Amino acid sequence: MDAPLRSTTSLLTFFLLFFLGLNMFKQVESLGINYGQVANNLPPPEKVLQLLHALKITKARIYDTNPQVLTTFANTNIELIVTVENQMLATLCDQQQAVQWVTSHIRPYFPATNITGIAVGNEIFTDENMSLMTYLVPAMVSIHAALVKTGLSQYIQVSSPNSLAVLANSYPPSAGSFRSDLSEIMQQFLQFLATTKSPFWINAYPYFAYKDNPNKISLDYVLFNSNEGMIDPYTKLHYDNMLYAQVDAAIFAIARMGFNGLEVKISETGWPSKGDTNEIGATLQNAAIYNRNILRRQLLNEGTPLRPNVRLDIYLFALFNEDMKPGPTSERNYGLFQPDGTMAYNVGLLSTTSSNTEPASASISLASSAPPKVNRVGYQSLVNWMMMIFVCFWWLCKC
Repeated sequence: MDAPLRSTTSLLTFFLLFFLGLNMFKQVESLGINYGQVANNLPPPEKVLQLLHALKITKARIYDTNPQVLTTFANTNIELIVTVENQMLATLCDQQQAVQWVTSHIRPYFPATNITGIAVGNEIFTDENMSLMTYLVPAMVSIHAALVKTGLSQYIQVSSPNSLAVLANSYPPSAGSFRSDLSEIMQQFLQFLATTKSPFWINAYPYFAYKDNPNKISLDYVLFNSNEGMIDPYTKLHYDNMLYAQVDAAIFAIARMGFNGLEVKISETGWPSKGDTNEIGATLQNAAIYNRNILRRQLLNEGTPLRPNVRLDIYLFALFNEDMKPGPTSERNYGLFQPDGTMAYNVGLLSTTSSNTEPASASISLASSAPPKVNRVGYQSLVNWMMMIFVCFWWLCKC
């Protein structure tokens, strides 16, 4: 090869590798955030949107169909999951009521607001109001039919988040099975998800397992820290954290019901930064470690040991501490941020904020002491990018 051609080839190779390297700085597409609003001191949706943009978070879930949020999030890159409140299920079993609900709560905002999912209720199978269970699947069927009628079913999925209390067994993961008292209704629920190609959403909190058994469960195992983990005696799969084990237990439970192909996603997971005296493990340090390690795994687009090649979508709970939530102290302290826009703790979501809650700058970094305005980048991606640069210079020098 003559010198001019070799030089041109070298430059083309350099720019190709350079742009491949830049592509590694993309945002974490599998990470979302729960935007709860059970508080009297939260910033307006406009400020929340600014915060999400600054953090490069493009997926969010709200617990209603708040018109102000839906309007504010219009013409943005935010993918939004909305929620049908539990008390609405009985009404929406009626097809005409469901059409009216979709027509008034969804259709006016779509597609300007990128609504991708409707959560019908929340943790219905473990709600104290047992009658809600009989309404769930009929309400989901009616809402989906209303989406079909309005031409939205191909864009918006219908599902319902479940707590892990729907499982009778979850350890080891291969023993995962649903409670026997839920057998009939769960069969109907899973059939709906399979028919509409919608995911099975679970609210998974390793924190609760640790709080209830701190002497038997390794803190490092639930926090994603380095640990020996456990090996499922039947599948021989190795688990180095409880969250993935919980997800795979749900997958096995679903398969036992005859629906092996359903995708499982995490609609909620998180760790409280503060709790009552009996809420062992609810500390700032543990909350920061748990959520930081979730971010690390999401940057790698990981799957679980059972489905290593299927990216696990996770929605963190929650964006803000919510001061009006009932229950123990922990319930009001799951937020990554305080209502004034400052970080509750450093989880790798770096932001500098002003006193009026408007974020001046924010981004994601895996270095806990990194300065503001650090680009969102995973460690492995950075290593790969540096290797690309090294190869580029080596090639240029060689040519």
